[in-house]
Amino acid sequence: MAMMGRFQLILLLPLSFSLCFFSSSVSAQLRQNYYANICPNVESIVRNAVQKKFQQTFVTIPGTLRLFFHDCFVQGCDASVIIQSTPNNKAEKDHPDNLSLAGDGFDTVIKAKAAVDAIPSCRNKVSCADILAMATRDVVALSGGPSYAVELGRLDGLRSSAANVNGNLPKESFNLNQLNSLFASRGLSQADMIALSAAHTLGFSHCNKFSNRIYNFSRQNPVDPTLNKAYAADLQQMCPRNVDPRIAINMDPITPNTFDNVYFKNLQNGKGLFTSDQVLFTDPRSRPTVNTWASNSQAFENAFVTAMTKLGRVGVKTGRNGNIRRDCAVLN
Repeated sequence: MAMMGRFQLILLLPLSFSLCFFSSSVSAQLRQNYYANICPNVESIVRNAVQKKFQQTFVTIPGTLRLFFHDCFVQGCDASVIIQSTPNNKAEKDHPDNLSLAGDGFDTVIKAKAAVDAIPSCRNKVSCADILAMATRDVVALSGGPSYAVELGRLDGLRSSAANVNGNLPKESFNLNQLNSLFASRGLSQADMIALSAAHTLGFSHCNKFSNRIYNFSRQNPVDPTLNKAYAADLQQMCPRNVDPRIAINMDPITPNTFDNVYFKNLQNGKGLFTSDQVLFTDPRSRPTVNTWASNSQAFENAFVTAMTKLGRVGVKTGRNGNIRRDCAVLN
């Protein structure tokens, strides 16, 4: 994900379980304007809260976007990633793969929930999962990306366990087959995967997430030969061998604060930060999509909206499988 520096933010997409959470029956229960007769102004309330948070820090944008991915890819889009651990339960957010989630992402949802619940007719009527989905749409739009209608009607999950995170986050080293397999287990196509990977046009990462590509790639090639040589030299300068692990590096070296298709142009020029980014161009099966979206931002944005809509249907909780949390960080 790419972006500013004090927080570790890699917009990586979590996933796995051979079990596919996506189902058409779930998507049929979600609908736009779900709260029209319950809390009719909910979308503007959330949007205003997100804008207020954004004015405080830009990290709001990649932090919220990454939080949505990490939520949906582990146990589905049910706000389980927001739950705090207790003495008897280590929650998802305290799994090592989630420790780099920016606090500003969590705070965005908490503040938006408070704004919604401040309206008496809306109090305890809107799920944290839906608030996160709306806030994610809003941060994409705030950073220059497309705004889109969000399907709503999710309930919040009834459990959150760090153990469920294992194996459900794509790794920076993944090749195309591994990426496709992981995304397919969520009902997402290769095109969806490539579109969602472009969220790395925002945010930042830390040196240890890609240091192998600039120092220890292989015995024959210490530097990954798919890396642009000048870019590799820049990365080595920003990330010397024993660098402070808190140092953050923009994932998009050209337009790190803007949601755009420059991510794909970077891949064409060997400037994908992770192996899992650059492979989208080096593998001939995905390269045509990268080339198309590098030259056609509208086509990319349309594909991104489609992919986000499909992602938002993953593992949705309904009926007895969920509830509306009074406090997004605490199970009822």
